[in-house]
Amino acid sequence: MKKNYDVESKTGSGWFYSKIVKDHFLRPRNFLDKNKEKNYKADGVGYVGSPSCGDVMCMWIKVDKKKDIIKDVKWRTFGCGSALSSTSMLSVMAKGIKIDNALKITPNDIIKKLGGLPARKYHCSVLGDKALRSAINDYFKRTRQLNRIVEESARVIDPITKTTDKDIENAVKEGAKTLNDLQKRYKVGIGNPIVIPEVEQLLRFYREKYYGKDN
Repeated sequence: MKKNYDVESKTGSGWFYSKIVKDHFLRPRNFLDKNKEKNYKADGVGYVGSPSCGDVMCMWIKVDKKKDIIKDVKWRTFGCGSALSSTSMLSVMAKGIKIDNALKITPNDIIKKLGGLPARKYHCSVLGDKALRSAINDYFKRTRQLNRIVEESARVIDPITKTTDKDIENAVKEGAKTLNDLQKRYKVGIGNPIVIPEVEQLLRFYREKYYGKDN
């Protein structure tokens, strides 16, 4: 299989990759080759990211409509090795489970399964998470299950403060650069520290989306 991505060449503190990450990079699961895409009859398709931001993810799902189970997952990622490994792992996690359970998969779940990712690469799992929900939402639209569509702007990150991913995105667009900036605005994670890793992932993702990877 021809790979359309590069392995990060930087080494040293903060750039350690687990054996699981390396395995999913070298042997990606459920990858859909572009030449086979037109013959893959998907029930839902998700597309997130932008070439200008670095990573683009496409995800296709097939659904057992009677059991409401994702019976197959395919994907293609153009980006770094972490993006590839994250999407590969996510495809394994989502395949064979109920749609409602697939929607509950978080970036933290993906990272834990991978045995961790460098902090600067956490945004890769956020992209995969969004690609899966996009594919599921597309399936809901095709099958007229409009009441089940998950609106991205309404996804609650911190149940205590009711902070959503849209809140974090808006804060970044208005100049927030650090977790402290977000906590001053929303108190996100202060009373519920378990959500802080995901908050930081979203902060990095939106910073890179709007201001580039070097900001």
